[in-house]
Amino acid sequence: MTRQPHDQFAKQYLEWREATLQEGVQEGQRQVVKNLLRVRFGSLNDELERVIEPLLQLPPPEYSRLLLELSRDELLRRFGGG
Repeated sequence: MTRQPHDQFAKQYLEWREATLQEGVQEGQRQVVKNLLRVRFGSLNDELERVIEPLLQLPPPEYSRLLLELSRDELLRRFGGG
């Protein structure tokens, strides 16, 4: 008796599960960055929204350090695309 369909299903399930977990991690990191920006600068406007995705390309310790150390203007210059 062949088990290939079951094995394929199991493989697809594991791939889906891993992708779903990764999406959850990324969304959690995005929320941390948004919260740090709100705490530091009082609100999150369109300018500051533009720095989120570029910051998330960095490792968490690096973007956390930059969010705590750089001024609003420095963040916008470095990551705001403008």
